[in-house]
Amino acid sequence: MAGPSFVLAGGRVEASRPAPGLYVVATPIGNLGDITVRALEVLASADVIACEDTRKSRVLMERYGLTTPLTAYHDHNGPQARPALLQRLTDGEVVALISDAGTPLIADPGYKLVVAAREAGHSVFSVPGPSALTAALSIAGQPTDQFSFHGFLPAKAKARADAIAGLAELPGTLCLYEAPSRLADSLAALSDGLGADRLASVVRELTKTFETVNQATLGDLAQHYSEDEAPRGEIVIIIGPAPAREVSQEDVDAALRTALATQRTKDAAAEVAKAFDLPKRDVYQRALALRDEDA
Repeated sequence: MAGPSFVLAGGRVEASRPAPGLYVVATPIGNLGDITVRALEVLASADVIACEDTRKSRVLMERYGLTTPLTAYHDHNGPQARPALLQRLTDGEVVALISDAGTPLIADPGYKLVVAAREAGHSVFSVPGPSALTAALSIAGQPTDQFSFHGFLPAKAKARADAIAGLAELPGTLCLYEAPSRLADSLAALSDGLGADRLASVVRELTKTFETVNQATLGDLAQHYSEDEAPRGEIVIIIGPAPAREVSQEDVDAALRTALATQRTKDAAAEVAKAFDLPKRDVYQRALALRDEDA
């Protein structure tokens, strides 16, 4: 009897069975050709595939001739579905976890299942591949040497504004996912909270026919999307780092005098140097000068 297999352009390929455990498998974010050979091998030979939406996952299954059983696993049925999946792992089975698109756990379900599997002593493996986050970063034209990911902003205006306020002081590039229906409101809130002149990119429909990157200031992007109908497709917002803040000597001196009132010179200088991102030695020398002037 033939073992599990999948279909590639050259024909049907047999898959070798991997070791028992939970496999977190990345799937295409748009173009079905982006699946990896290893992902197909795991999906073909798994005992079951846990997925967000069996209807969406079945499209991928049919494309590659996969016949592995599917079972729904998402945020709403997690408490009921997890025990059965954990029992399969206890029985020595191979369980694959996929999301509707991209890498599971990156703003997708799966975290609690991975934690529970590890706590129970089961092996958990990564089968890496597509991710909207890294795909968007690679083409957005924003700095990538330091970035942070913050999922989806809250839907309600007050909670969204509070979340954005917490992002304002973070260094590096900021990455967010957003639903098309909320894009205009979120861009307006980001423009208000982070500054209308901050450069950003709206990346849409990654790997699909109408993939687009719209780069402009947050203010211009907010204006643009407020005037058009809500776009279709998955959206990633990539926001470049905040412009370097110009620091005047008066600001440094004022901060030093405040710090010197309650701290030793060395500690006051270290605190101010960190706050203004200045060399400690220079700030310390200035602190000594101010201490002598004010003596």
